[in-house]
Amino acid sequence: MKFTELPVAGAWLIEAEPFVDERGLFRRDFCRDEFTAHGLDPNVAQGNVSENPRRGTLRGIHFQHAPYRESKTLSCVTGRVYDIVVDLRPASPTFLKWTSLELSAKAGDSLYVPAGCGNAWLTLEDNTNVHYYMASMYEPGRDGGVRYDDPLFGFTWPMAPAVISAKDRFYPDFDPKTLSRGD
Repeated sequence: MKFTELPVAGAWLIEAEPFVDERGLFRRDFCRDEFTAHGLDPNVAQGNVSENPRRGTLRGIHFQHAPYRESKTLSCVTGRVYDIVVDLRPASPTFLKWTSLELSAKAGDSLYVPAGCGNAWLTLEDNTNVHYYMASMYEPGRDGGVRYDDPLFGFTWPMAPAVISAKDRFYPDFDPKTLSRGD
């Protein structure tokens, strides 16, 4: 596994190093020791799969408030996604900055999103599925979000969302003062 730190502090692209032979392809998707060596949270409390039948499906931008902040590691297992990570940690040197990248099943790469950052993806193909490990459990009522077109951030998307939940579409303009001290 090859780890490359992204412009948002603590976010990493994890590139697969596949082994190929006559049987096909094998690659490691997660390694506790390598995560620890790079300062990433190696805990896995929950695994989730997001199935997205339609191209242009937007999920996010989601996060959890302290003390329930969660890091996550995402992999696209079918199709392709355009992913955004936004830093919502007031004490971070990259607070309110964001970065984007494309994940695809073909490349087999993963994305590590540190606790305290928001995350969203937009599907670029029909039948795109994303698998992700969470370092802590989801805590109902402690979730938060940033609207995908919030003018504070100026997010750039490769296309307009075709499918988006009402909750994600109508988050209010983000106000950093709404973050608690622990965020």
